[in-house]
Amino acid sequence: MTNDLDALLTALYVHLDDHVLPSANQRRGPGRPRKLTDAELVCVALAQVLLRCDSERHWMRAAPARIGHLFPRLPGQSEYNRHLRDAAPVLLKAAMWLARSVPTWWENLRLMDGTPVRCGASRVTVDRSGPGEVAGYGRDVSHHAFYWGAKLVLITTAEGSVCAFSLAHPKELDERKQALHLLHVRPCAPGPAVIVCDKGFAGVGIETAAAGLGFALVRPALKGESVEGRFPGWLRQRIEAVIWTLKNQLGLERHQARTSEGLWARVCQRICALNAAIWHNWLVGAPVKRSLIAYDH
Repeated sequence: MTNDLDALLTALYVHLDDHVLPSANQRRGPGRPRKLTDAELVCVALAQVLLRCDSERHWMRAAPARIGHLFPRLPGQSEYNRHLRDAAPVLLKAAMWLARSVPTWWENLRLMDGTPVRCGASRVTVDRSGPGEVAGYGRDVSHHAFYWGAKLVLITTAEGSVCAFSLAHPKELDERKQALHLLHVRPCAPGPAVIVCDKGFAGVGIETAAAGLGFALVRPALKGESVEGRFPGWLRQRIEAVIWTLKNQLGLERHQARTSEGLWARVCQRICALNAAIWHNWLVGAPVKRSLIAYDH
């Protein structure tokens, strides 16, 4: 098996169609039959972000030349856009299956962090934009700036596979409450695990509640606390690299979403693409599991 985009899409389609999203079980609604099955739609959507095509209109012009030999039945731009917005549950299911299919899923170490997903930069956008249900004003502590958007919390394995994630209004749920809710509703590890996080998750309440769920939070020491070798700073930087990959290489910073449903679908699309690349790098024995170099051209 080779390590390129065609090999990734072929292997992913076979596994999704056989084990995760079998086409035989897909229900048909009214109207014309879809040109793509769920497994095919996931592969086309992942190819879009791996090739760094942020616009669906641009992608549908480029797709026939790039992946037309793999998917001879490609939809038009409006059909693809409509089906992609409805495909968030399918992308989420595929992303979680991919996270559980890599060897590091069985490790008892996880990384956790939150990052803002900006949705607008002007007052007119705030007043008229559709993501108002999940977007609001928040403060990006790392960059000392305010933003209008949503808060994304990620829980990943050591090499970067996203095991659980959630998107929330920055005013309705602070980072600690959002993380605790995520630990409640999403299984992020096969058993008790250690979660490396930052100072934003400090607090007796969240640490006690997480311990009750089987998770021990390891974070940097606050002022006045003991610093006896309790925090691996080099490991903490890995999830920062994962966030950078999602936002820059996979285009989450340029998501162009105009509705809450579109924003959630685009987040699921980027995370599924990252998990698929890591999964395939494990299959082919690539030395750097989070590398996207073989798939972005």
